[in-house]
Amino acid sequence: MAVKLLFLGKLADIAGAPDSEVPGPLDWQGLLAGLPAALAEAARGDKVKLALNGTILAERAKLAAVDGDEVALLPPVSGG
Repeated sequence: MAVKLLFLGKLADIAGAPDSEVPGPLDWQGLLAGLPAALAEAARGDKVKLALNGTILAERAKLAAVDGDEVALLPPVSGG
């Protein structure tokens, strides 16, 4: 098993795929370290949200994902 990462919007474009899997357990620093540099830089943005199993985390630093969890990186939403 692994932690499934979902990349939405422009983050999927930067990642080159809508998802990937990484070994757990996974914390915020481990997530950033495991991402390609451009994606990690984008993920650090203040407006990027992080969700664990469908629940948005108030603080990304509190990420604690284990095998079987799903972590989604949500870019800022723009509208017209």
